[in-house]
Amino acid sequence: MDSITHLFYGGVIAAAIAPRGHRRAALLAGMALNTLPDLDVLPLSLCDDPVVRLTWHRAATHSWLVLPFVAWALWAWFKRRGGRVAAAPGRWFVVILVTLMSHPLLDAFTVYGTQLFWPLPMRPLMGSSLFIIDPLFLLPWLVAFIVAWFARERIGRHALALGIALGVGYLGWSWIAKTLVDREADRALAAMGLADAPRFSVPMPLNTLLWRVVAMTPGGYVEGFRSVAADTGPMTFRGYPTNVQALAEARDIAAVRELAWFNHGFMRTQVVDGELVLSDLRMGNEPDYFFSYAVARREGDGWQPLEPPRKLDPHRDFGPMWQATWHRIWHQPPAEAGLR
Repeated sequence: MDSITHLFYGGVIAAAIAPRGHRRAALLAGMALNTLPDLDVLPLSLCDDPVVRLTWHRAATHSWLVLPFVAWALWAWFKRRGGRVAAAPGRWFVVILVTLMSHPLLDAFTVYGTQLFWPLPMRPLMGSSLFIIDPLFLLPWLVAFIVAWFARERIGRHALALGIALGVGYLGWSWIAKTLVDREADRALAAMGLADAPRFSVPMPLNTLLWRVVAMTPGGYVEGFRSVAADTGPMTFRGYPTNVQALAEARDIAAVRELAWFNHGFMRTQVVDGELVLSDLRMGNEPDYFFSYAVARREGDGWQPLEPPRKLDPHRDFGPMWQATWHRIWHQPPAEAGLR
């Protein structure tokens, strides 16, 4: 999730666990603790390889196999310094541990994915039920934080509990919406002969009402959209090609292997001006994707890796994009062109 959500989400969780009288300190501590895992972007920014920066983010600092040791080290350091942690060491250890561990758990609900069990050789876990920025998910945590900061003890405690309940409830709703969309997508894809095709569904930006579904095919992929607020009838898909041959020829290049592992194989392959360009299909939609990389150049009959790979910037105007998304949430096209 975005950094602002993590700030208030972490503050509310920490304050809900902290001892009485420690609420404001816990709100601030929770903001810092829930931000800590994302500080991996600082050392990664020193790397000139954009593929490494993409695939190594949300790894060691987001691992449930690492964070308990970080929590213990922080707890021990603050306990030796005295103060609130020394006054209630048991409760504050739980505050630190749960607040740290909750950061990657929330990230795992996005499509980017999180390496929750690094260093085990597992692909990033991607629940893909929340967009990375979702104002409605942020709202209960933000309001609960503000009320808990200013209100008296009893009202503050109730605000924290209600904020957590509403935030978790919104997560639950996102899974309900995702299930409804997946059910319609399964029916439509089965009718197209793609019942066993690898697929994913993900909400469009800033909401959980409009969803995008992508399924891989032998020669490319299909993309469809579903609004849980407006759409009725069968879901429709539009097909797009990908350069399967070029991908097979370049499969031994390190950046190709790394990206295919990271994006679970949901990848568009193009040859543009003699360069092999790979795009992560999970983030963006046709024809522009947020994470596209030129990774190799054609030389003779083979591919030579670009050192380092080059990130390509998407050509997107976010104002019109959001306007189109908002309109599509509430209006089903009269007859969507595409495959059914």
